[in-house]
Formats: sequence, C-alpha cells, structure tokens
Amino acid sequence: MKVAVTRESALVIVDVQKDFLPGGALPVPEGDKVVEPLNKYIELFKEKSLPIFATRDWHPQNHISFKEYGGLWPPHCIMNTEGAEFADDLRLPEDTVIINKAYKVDRDAYSGFQETELDLELRRRGVKRLFIGGLATDYCVKATVLDALNLGYQVFLLLDGIRGVDVNPGDSEEAVREMLRNGAIGIVYEDIIEEI
Repeated sequence: MKVAVTRESALVIVDVQKDFLPGGALPVPEGDKVVEPLNKYIELFKEKSLPIFATRDWHPQNHISFKEYGGLWPPHCIMNTEGAEFADDLRLPEDTVIINKAYKVDRDAYSGFQETELDLELRRRGVKRLFIGGLATDYCVKATVLDALNLGYQVFLLLDGIRGVDVNPGDSEEAVREMLRNGAIGIVYEDIIEEI
C-alpha cells in the first residue's frame, strides 16, 4: 500500500522517553529499536515543514499509576528527571510540539489526547491525517490511536516504529489488531510516497 504525506498530515511520536528504554525504570523490550525508524519519519516531516508532536508521560512523584499509590507500575517519567527526557538519539526538531500527559497526581492518562491540548493544536493547524508511532504499543500508542480515530482523524500506525510491553504474552499483537479493526492503517516507511 502506498501512502502520500499531504499538507493535512502530522507526525505524533508517543512517549519515546528514557525510562521506557532498556536500562530505564519501566523498560519496553527493544524500546530503543523505535528510534531509528522514527528518525526517518521525523526527517521526512521536517523536510516538508509538516508539524511534529511528541507526547510524554510527565508524572508527579506520587502519581496514582505508581505501585506504592495503588497503580500498576514502578515510578517512571517523573517530571523534570532524566528518566522523563526523550531518548538521546531521537532527533526531534526544535519546533516539535511537546504534549505533557498524566501530570495530575490523581489521574492516569495513557492517551496523548486525554486532558491535553493535542486535539486543539492539531485542528488549529488543519491536520486531518496522523502518522503515529512510539511506546508502548499495548498502552499509550493504542490509547492515542483509538482516541484519534474517535475524534475523526485518519490514522496511519507506524508498524516499524512501535514496540510493546507485553505484560501478558501477545498483548502487543492484539493491540495492533484492535487498532486496525477500528480503522487505523498499518504502514512502514517504505509505503510512503513523498508527494505533498
């Protein structure tokens, strides 16, 4: 399948943060493998002067998602810590729009749209097509993609730029199936034709 990047397109990179990479507080297996493919998409969108968004977990120290406060996860991506920084090798341009999520103590948020200005910023730029990749397939990528579809965006899931946690074996594969069932279109970089 060939996909054109149009003037109504934006790239959304989900949570490619140090704590989700090998050696981080909540590592996604092979999470670092998304960086190189995503850099290709970044370069393409940058060349075409198209908007690039990057979401990040931006948790307070006592966030509800942490185990000691009743959540599922070890402390991770605490605001203003090294673990919350984007991966060193991720080549985000200076004009990347950063979207902080899950920044309220008592509210968890997997989706980049939940209690953020992502939808508003996209609509302000006339965006209708989203190219979405990042971490983790079975949590924040899935939630962001499903919300985007519900909000009426056309969504291209970057299959070469996602990795999952797989708390239960097969979670990531099922997440991909769910996203595709709901209308996302799975692509890899080679599927893109660069007309605009």
